[in-house]
Amino acid sequence: MTTIRLSLLLLVAALFSGCAGYRLGPVDGSVAGSKTVKVTYFQNKTLEPRIAEYVNHALRKDLQQEGTYALVTRGDADIIIKGEITNYLRSAISFQPGDIQTARDYQLAMVAKFEAVDTASGKVVLSKEVNGRITIRTGADLASAERQAGPLLARDLADKITTALTEGAW
Repeated sequence: MTTIRLSLLLLVAALFSGCAGYRLGPVDGSVAGSKTVKVTYFQNKTLEPRIAEYVNHALRKDLQQEGTYALVTRGDADIIIKGEITNYLRSAISFQPGDIQTARDYQLAMVAKFEAVDTASGKVVLSKEVNGRITIRTGADLASAERQAGPLLARDLADKITTALTEGAW
C-alpha cells in the first residue's frame, strides 16, 4: 500500500513539474504588452499583386496574437516596424506522372527585409531579411492556386518576422 502511495505521489509530482520552467509572454523578462509596436505598410518591390496587403494583415494579426507587444494602429509607438517585400519566387518541385513538362506542385517563396526602429532614440534595433515559403498543388489553374495561397505564404513570413522580433536579443 505504501509503494502505491509513493508511486502515485511521484507520478503527480512528475506531471506538475513538466511545465515548471515555462513562462507565458516575452522571453527577455519584460511584462507582456508593456511596449507598443506599430507596423507601417510594407512596400511591394515585386510584380506579384496584393502580396503586400497579405503580409501587412498577417503581421499585424500575428503580433496581436503573440502578445509580447501591444499593437498600435494610430498614434505613437515604442517600436516601429517597416519593411519591403524584395522577392517572390515560384519553383516547380514535382511534375504530372508521365508528363515531365506539366508541373503539379510548386514551392512559393517570398523574401522581405524589415527594420525595427526604437522611436525614443531613432536607432534601428533590428534589421533582418526573412524568407517565407509554402508548397501548393496547382490542379487545373495555377493562377487561382497562387491567389488562394497568398495569405498562407504571408502568414509564414509574418510568423518568422514575429519570432525575430519577440525572441531576438536586441
